[in-house]
Amino acid sequence: MQKLKITEMQRLSVEEYRDSRKTPLVVVLDHVRSLYNVGSIFRTADAFRLEGVCLCGITARPPHPEIHKTALGAEDSVPWQYFERTEDCVRYLKQSGYTILAVEQCDKSTMLSSEFRVQSSKLAVVLGNEVKGVQQQVVDMCDGCLEIPQFGTKHSMNVSVAAGIVIWQLFNALKK
Repeated sequence: MQKLKITEMQRLSVEEYRDSRKTPLVVVLDHVRSLYNVGSIFRTADAFRLEGVCLCGITARPPHPEIHKTALGAEDSVPWQYFERTEDCVRYLKQSGYTILAVEQCDKSTMLSSEFRVQSSKLAVVLGNEVKGVQQQVVDMCDGCLEIPQFGTKHSMNVSVAAGIVIWQLFNALKK
């Protein structure tokens, strides 16, 4: 086996990405404080050709060198919007026809698994602050909660890792 060179991977240009058909999934970042996490989520959003990323509250916005360090330019290809309040973002997405799911551990969470089925053609997932998670008032506005099953001693994951898992699972579910 020989590793492929970047020139052999036939990736889209930024212009081609912008003109391409997108996965009907938006990621909402609710007060994510780490710029490296923000950049990593942009890069994952680019990889799965998501419709966009919504940055809310204290979540940093491009252009920023620390976002760019992990996004590697995905902040230029993936459409993004900023909302001062996450609640305003959720209202906007609901009015635009999205089903909103918080990624959070709640008493009525749906476990994310290979059997998970999408009930909507347009989804938005809300990922929360690295310490506090998704704000309760935002959870209250969501149509449901998704929880990533965990089997170790810790009760949480890094937000960019959680985003990658959820995006991958929803991407596959939306393709069916």
